[in-house]
Amino acid sequence: MKQEYQDLILQACDASSLRVGAKIQTLWSGYGEIVRLHLEGCDRPSVVVKHVKFPEEAEHPGGWNTDRSHTRKVKSYQVETHWYQNYSTNQSCRIPACLAACSYGDEMLIVLEDLDVAGYDQRRTSVKDREIKACLSWLAHFHALFLGVAPEGLWPVGTYWHLETRPDELEAMDDAELKAAAGDIDRILNECRFKTIVHGDAKLANFCFSQSGKDVAAVDFQYVGGGCGMKDVVYFLGSCMDERECEKRVPGLLDYYFSELKLSLKKDIDFHALEKEWREMFAFAWTDFHRFLLGWRPGHWKINRYSKQLTKEVLRKLKQ
Repeated sequence: MKQEYQDLILQACDASSLRVGAKIQTLWSGYGEIVRLHLEGCDRPSVVVKHVKFPEEAEHPGGWNTDRSHTRKVKSYQVETHWYQNYSTNQSCRIPACLAACSYGDEMLIVLEDLDVAGYDQRRTSVKDREIKACLSWLAHFHALFLGVAPEGLWPVGTYWHLETRPDELEAMDDAELKAAAGDIDRILNECRFKTIVHGDAKLANFCFSQSGKDVAAVDFQYVGGGCGMKDVVYFLGSCMDERECEKRVPGLLDYYFSELKLSLKKDIDFHALEKEWREMFAFAWTDFHRFLLGWRPGHWKINRYSKQLTKEVLRKLKQ
């Protein structure tokens, strides 16, 4: 790590020295890495650094190496930096504190609180009811906190699969009926009366759990922006349940999300109207992501019976 980066981190944390620890992960398409740094001489034993370095030749796992793809990723890191520097949440929707952020030419650095040290040291690849509800509670409190807030400096429309940013994947789709309806589905979601800020990539892998699984924090805000809260909910549920589990459990889990949302909203919000609108948007939000998958990776495991059934219902509604 360059000396100027080390100096920035030492100054931000008031530390006397640092040691580069384990690499936590490589960023998507080889755009850098996330590493843990161990500190001496301060009250923080460690920090996590997201070090973005734009590659000369990107390595996209799906083969989508285009100028558009590169531009989207560059903007995503600029948005994430802006998010951490300018927005804050509370203990009910915990995120890591940003200790420093800067950019040097084609490199960016975000220095974050180490959530492992804060007690969120568990990652899950499969979850039980307790963990699913912890994440839905996080999303409900996040959406309540930012309801009606304009996404200044963020993506005008959040999520990484937003139609306007994915024309290549739309073009690659074989499903002609859904392809033709994609614009209408996007418009209906964007014209929601009740808008919030969405996480934009709220998959299971982006949540960090406490030992008990009851408390949770979220990371990775590259695609945070405006929109209907259902976009986060459908993406999260689809990331941790297969088609059978979705068919069986989604109704009860949706009820739980809305009960948490009601608890955390200000009293002057017309909750009945919000719940009615967002429940109607659930199938549209699910279909919107299904549309992206069909163009991006047609063999993906999430293209399942449950997704196809919801898509059928949405296309039927659009014909009425």
